Amino acid sequence: MLTCKDFLNELSEFLDESLDPAIRAELHKHVEECPNCWVILDTTQRTIKVYKGLEPQTIPPDIHSRLMTALQKKMAAAPKSSSSSQ
Repeated sequence: MLTCKDFLNELSEFLDESLDPAIRAELHKHVEECPNCWVILDTTQRTIKVYKGLEPQTIPPDIHSRLMTALQKKMAAAPKSSSSSQ
């Protein structure tokens, strides 16, 4: 039996319809039986639909600069993966 945590871990693939059909069916059954996960799925699907209908916006240069600086700091602080040093 799948849990809410399982559903949340697979939500992106569930929305992309890239899951194994058997797992997708189990997740769909969970959503039908779990009102909390149904709300999450419904809200996420509605949000995606709204954003898909919007035109892309340009990020102001000052915000872009701050965002890139923050991302660089975050990446520098992240632990290095041992698989990247082959």
